[in-house]
Amino acid sequence: MSLIETRFHQIYPVLDTAQIAVARRFASGETTRFKPGEALFDIGQANVPAWLILEGSAEITRRDGLNHEQAVVTLSAGHIIGEISQLAGRSTLAAGRAGSDGCTAVPFDAPHLRALVIGSAEIGELIMRAFILRRVALLESGNAGSVLIGRPDSADLVRLQGFLSRNGYPCTVLDASADGEGRTIVERLGVQPEDLPLMLCPNGTVIKRPTNAEAGVCLGITPDLNPDMIYDVVIVGAGPAGLATAVYSASEGLSVLVLDQRAVGGQAGASARIENYLGFPTGISGQALAGRAFVQAQKFGAEIAVPLEVARLNCGARKRALDSPLQLELTDGRSVRARTLVAASGVRYRRPDIANLAEFEGAGVSYWASPVEAKLCEGEEVALVGGGNSAGQAVVFLAPKVKRLHLIVRRADLASTMSRYLIDRIEALPNVEFHGHTEVTALHGDKTDGLTGATFVNHGSGVTTRRDLRHLFLFIGADPHADWLASAALVDDKGFLLTGGAFAGCANAPERAALPLETSMPGIFAIGDVRAGSTKRVAAAVGEGAAVVAQIHQLLAVKPAG
Repeated sequence: MSLIETRFHQIYPVLDTAQIAVARRFASGETTRFKPGEALFDIGQANVPAWLILEGSAEITRRDGLNHEQAVVTLSAGHIIGEISQLAGRSTLAAGRAGSDGCTAVPFDAPHLRALVIGSAEIGELIMRAFILRRVALLESGNAGSVLIGRPDSADLVRLQGFLSRNGYPCTVLDASADGEGRTIVERLGVQPEDLPLMLCPNGTVIKRPTNAEAGVCLGITPDLNPDMIYDVVIVGAGPAGLATAVYSASEGLSVLVLDQRAVGGQAGASARIENYLGFPTGISGQALAGRAFVQAQKFGAEIAVPLEVARLNCGARKRALDSPLQLELTDGRSVRARTLVAASGVRYRRPDIANLAEFEGAGVSYWASPVEAKLCEGEEVALVGGGNSAGQAVVFLAPKVKRLHLIVRRADLASTMSRYLIDRIEALPNVEFHGHTEVTALHGDKTDGLTGATFVNHGSGVTTRRDLRHLFLFIGADPHADWLASAALVDDKGFLLTGGAFAGCANAPERAALPLETSMPGIFAIGDVRAGSTKRVAAAVGEGAAVVAQIHQLLAVKPAG
């Protein structure tokens, strides 16, 4: 049974008379009467209100990039029409039209909708649960959102699938090389192989071989930014640390912008199951945890902009006066300004010294294990390099889906680098073969076929082995993602950002004592994995994300609300 069938009353709750009366106090406009068939909003529209139906009915439909339209549900008096996109004024993934009897409804634009959700805890809980489940139902349906057409194992198609899935946007994938609708569309449009994959957006736009940034703009994932706005807090990185800062600072009335070059959740968002995070005894996927935090941040009014990458920080004026805004230059030419800046940009996995590694990145070599990669390697023999918790979570996730998994680590065992519960679980997996004291020294294949094999060397025995495999996962430690800031703030010998008193006595250290999570540049803070000395755990990152808000208030001399 589908999610709509099993949880219909939670996805489409009906407000009673008293709740309707409370909700109407938060409306952003006058009661409106729609004629039968008249549009309340259409797919792909931005900045459209959610609507509370008072009389009549409304029909909700979804549509994919091939213009296939399907009825979702008919709603009546007491129902609220909308979904997660409307909390932030983003492009909608569904359409609403008045039913055959017309519709009378009151509107709630994004600010008023957030005010309702916050102002009435009872109604807010109903709406937030409903909106989240509606997005999940759209993802489950498989026939909403954009359509991607290309070769299923191509690097660009895998990249786009990963980008959309990690940002919670549904898509349908069609094979351009097989007989069927995908090939027919490619031939009809006269698209050349080098122009694949195609992306067909629900608004009718067709893009050839889009970048993530182009896909984000087409689908309305990436918001417009006001160049004149000076935010109280700009957060670089939408992992657990950055999202925690967004939730706590926005809930206390600060204006907040979060930037991330890929997706919400950071590296934790790619974890199949996190089982040692407090409060989730059965575990939770990194994407589910990140998705909840993302919606929570939007609920309090934080702006989250993906995929936007920071090129550099311009802080010349800040060096002269603390009240001068910081300016972040983005790679797309835009800039944003902030009173304070939080670096939560995390780390990136290291690349082993293998001559032709870059040739296979995205074409057999992956740095995370999401459902997209798991589907590609289903039933095959794969290898995974790494001995940390992220590697362990990936092994546990992939092993049930593949024929055999070779776990390769340079150490003799996993005891010093991986949590015991993961080691125990891996040891119980019959199709995981452990290779200690071992490294991958060569990759085999070509641009046409992608990865076809790898050579392993056991440094203990000196034995060299070649394995035929088409998928290699790399989780071999991480380097700080702080290049964009390193010229402005002091770092340790590994490039991690120093905070608090860690740089006391260093050249260029500030005259005043830094706050505990403040870098050597006044008003710039570092939290999570990018910070020197941080504990590499999701709970620690969330804790630092909460703690830094109090220090931001102290710097801004703003008394926290409540």
